[in-house]
Amino acid sequence: MKNNDRVLELNSISHAYGKHLVVKQLSLTLEKGQIGCILGQSGCGKTTVLRTIAGFEPLLDGSILLNGKEVSRKGWSLRPSKRKVGMVFQDYALFPHLTILDNIAFGLSDMERSERLIRVNEMLNLVGLEKDQKKYPHEISGGQQQRVAIARALAPKPELLLMDEPFSNLDVTLRERLSMEVRDILKEYGATALFVTHNQHEAFAVADEVGVMSEGKMLQWDRAYNLYHEPKNIDVAGFVGEGVLIPGIMEKNNKVRTGLGVLPCEEYGEYKEGDNLKVLVRPEDIVHDDESPVVAEVLRRNFRGPNLLYILRLENGDKVQVLVSSHHEHKIGEKIGIRPDVFHVVLFPG
Repeated sequence: MKNNDRVLELNSISHAYGKHLVVKQLSLTLEKGQIGCILGQSGCGKTTVLRTIAGFEPLLDGSILLNGKEVSRKGWSLRPSKRKVGMVFQDYALFPHLTILDNIAFGLSDMERSERLIRVNEMLNLVGLEKDQKKYPHEISGGQQQRVAIARALAPKPELLLMDEPFSNLDVTLRERLSMEVRDILKEYGATALFVTHNQHEAFAVADEVGVMSEGKMLQWDRAYNLYHEPKNIDVAGFVGEGVLIPGIMEKNNKVRTGLGVLPCEEYGEYKEGDNLKVLVRPEDIVHDDESPVVAEVLRRNFRGPNLLYILRLENGDKVQVLVSSHHEHKIGEKIGIRPDVFHVVLFPG
């Protein structure tokens, strides 16, 4: 990756409120046209990271670069208005007394009237709200308000767009569809964007790169596929997706013995025969099979429409999860046959 392709660089940034350190030596980069996401639970510091990038908060340590130019370091910060950064807030922050057209035009006061109108029409077309331009925010849906907020933020042609929990005010049933719409809008425009969320489904639907953040630290910044299938530590494995960690013992020829049986694994140079391990097992790593010699007891069940998520207890007492078609319904206490179908074994020290 060439440095001149990098729109955003966070170099070991730290921030504190008083004596409370909320961001700790955090680093990430975003290339031009990429969409990034910081994923983490409430209170982990992800919104504070956005505020430091926007220039609303100073740095305790580290530096922030936008398009190769330093905008923040310890003791110095470029004013927010000079950063060419757009911001979409959690509540959209639309002006209730202005029409959709005037909301989008709000940050374009430096333009000539004719130029401003052309730009606003471009944004209305981008977000598909040409027919609603004379309406007021209370007259349109939450999803449409979200698109207005994005259009307003993109109108001044920012070099970077920041979004704080952009889908949190929407109904659950709308989130997935609208998150894909937002991704399409940003990709069509060619925007470089970074957003924060606690919802991994939103993160995976929208972002090219996702970072899992916990207690002020970036645990892993990676593609969604790698976060799910190749987590770097137990904290990432536990936060992303579903699954459990069961004990295992390393054997010869890159095999690990578990309560599910012996599982083949890739080369793990740091482990040797006899090592105690923890093995990550996802629900899709187990197949319901009545002919299998491995039997497990149903402890709990979660009906999900097309499938059921079962919590099972193996004969050695270990608990695992399995995702089964809802046509195969089993009662709590019933014993069912299962077999492992693990494509990629993930191991951690036991």
